[in-house]
Amino acid sequence: MPTIGFVTIRAVFFDVGETLINEGRIYGAWADWLGVPRHTFNAVLGGVIQRGENHMAVFEHFRPGFDLAAAEAARAEARIPNGFDAGDLYPDVRETLAELRKMGLFVGIAGNQPRTATAALAAMDLEYDLLATSEEWGVEKPLPAFFDRVVAESGFAASEILYVGDRIDNDVRPTLAYGMPVAFLRRGPWGHVQDDPELLARCAFRIDALAELPGLLRTS
Repeated sequence: MPTIGFVTIRAVFFDVGETLINEGRIYGAWADWLGVPRHTFNAVLGGVIQRGENHMAVFEHFRPGFDLAAAEAARAEARIPNGFDAGDLYPDVRETLAELRKMGLFVGIAGNQPRTATAALAAMDLEYDLLATSEEWGVEKPLPAFFDRVVAESGFAASEILYVGDRIDNDVRPTLAYGMPVAFLRRGPWGHVQDDPELLARCAFRIDALAELPGLLRTS
């Protein structure tokens, strides 16, 4: 088993959006639905991230009073798919998860996602030991109770679980505060826009692709 410092890592948990799933097509489809050029939508989203606002603020910018549930229902009625599928999976995910399990590590997937994401991920035939969403657990990151569930569901101590995510606000900061080691993945808009050198220096790993992770764990 790999070690970080003097602690043995027995489990690796993954965030979902922009860690396993490329959300570019999803946001692009929302821009189309709102009638906004995709580059404009993405530029405003970048500003929302930079200011530390909730990502839903991008919808409020273009549609004040935006009602997500009503919009999703309208899209469903128009038979416009919402959510992700196997085509949105980052190309390094499948092999990375399989390799980590071959190494004898417990692999978990747990992020801030609706309940429907469970079925979407399950349909991709990925290799993992646990799959859960924040809606199923009734708690979201960055709340400590989310990480309480990660610990409880895996059966390992917080210090034995490496959490992998792309966001400083939802992944790095709360995970480190909880006493869980972190691998920061620099991809997706949050991974490139958010920055905190002092906090990132405390991460166990800083990576640009999930494919780097097995090798780093083997040599740690």
